[in-house]
Amino acid sequence: MPAFATPEPIITTLTTAGARQDNNTVRVPRFLRRAGGTTVAVALLAGVTLPGVANASGQDRPDLQATVQAIVDSGFAGAQLRVHDQRGEWVGSAGVRKLGEAAKPPTNGRFRIGSNTKTFVATVVLQLVAEGSVGLDAPVADYLPEYGLDRRITVRMLLQHTSGLFDYTGAVLPDGTFVPGIPLGGQEFVDNRFHTYRPDELVRFSLSRQPLFAPGTDWSYANINYMLAGLLIEKITGRPYGDALQRRILRPLGLQDTMVPGTWPEIPRPHAHGYYRYQEAGEWKVVDITRQNPSWASSAGEMISTTKDLHTFFTALNRGKLLPAQLLAEMRKPHPKGGYGLGLWVQDAGPNCGTVYQGLGGFHGYGTLMGSTPDGTRTFELSLTYGDSETDLTQPYNQANQTLINKVLCNSRPNQAP
Repeated sequence: MPAFATPEPIITTLTTAGARQDNNTVRVPRFLRRAGGTTVAVALLAGVTLPGVANASGQDRPDLQATVQAIVDSGFAGAQLRVHDQRGEWVGSAGVRKLGEAAKPPTNGRFRIGSNTKTFVATVVLQLVAEGSVGLDAPVADYLPEYGLDRRITVRMLLQHTSGLFDYTGAVLPDGTFVPGIPLGGQEFVDNRFHTYRPDELVRFSLSRQPLFAPGTDWSYANINYMLAGLLIEKITGRPYGDALQRRILRPLGLQDTMVPGTWPEIPRPHAHGYYRYQEAGEWKVVDITRQNPSWASSAGEMISTTKDLHTFFTALNRGKLLPAQLLAEMRKPHPKGGYGLGLWVQDAGPNCGTVYQGLGGFHGYGTLMGSTPDGTRTFELSLTYGDSETDLTQPYNQANQTLINKVLCNSRPNQAP
């Protein structure tokens, strides 16, 4: 995914938040609207138990062990996978925790979740809507007058990426030209990866550029939308948006391993290391990018979590424990072009499966996937770490996602409406 929040879906390859990321970029492709991809290393799914795969669930699932190993073999340094299905819970990992070492990624490891942060933020905004503090179709300018926003831009447009605002991480113009934003790739990013960005600074950077389209007339994935959503939460609650997440989601659900790091560059242990591969002066370089200041992503993609906590959160959300039914239904309405609801992806996985809901995210060195059936009874959470592979990992990322949808969410499940 983007090196941060979530990638620009169909038009170009972006980092999780939307910036170009050389070999570590991931695209959110057309699979978001229609399933039908191939599986990862079909031969490995025959039930062969693989050496070097850590299984922490106590359940013997050779098929899942083979799946996570096949995902790593497609080019990632490591992966940890959590599955909940009709057979219960399974947790395992494959690959390495750190390049040059033999230890496997910890199955309870923490990682940067990138744009999955948006799902948390959208949930809090919708909770404020439910309480009457925010109008879903009210102008954002009513809450954040200091930015002089176009009054046609509504709260709903922020959450669904239809505001038309230029993204501070870079944007693709209607003619296909990519216009860079703040430096999030190459040597310049590596040299400045501990730089602190302030939300106000990034918002004003975006607003200094021409919008891509009139509000509500098109769709374009942009992290600026969720930067503004975070600021809206702060304006309404009078506290940092991370405090609202803590009070409304993390603490009630017991998500003790999930955090909003702010400018803190570390990841609490245990964790696997993430790497960034880039080209400089004609040479390919690889740097351990585990330590970095995530402030450029902020409420669009800075959070750290675990597969266990993500499972708890996404299951609670889809089972209606965090939002009233009416607002959960609004969250699940996809835009016809982007396949994006209000903070999550909505996918038609085919006539034998039905609708599935997803969170997709990336950050320099890390990629995260989570998926769920509408009732939350089948879920998967996958953390990927990038290493020194020379392979373009866009396709392997998408392929891993499709494999898990087919294997976990659609296996013997009758068709369901959203």
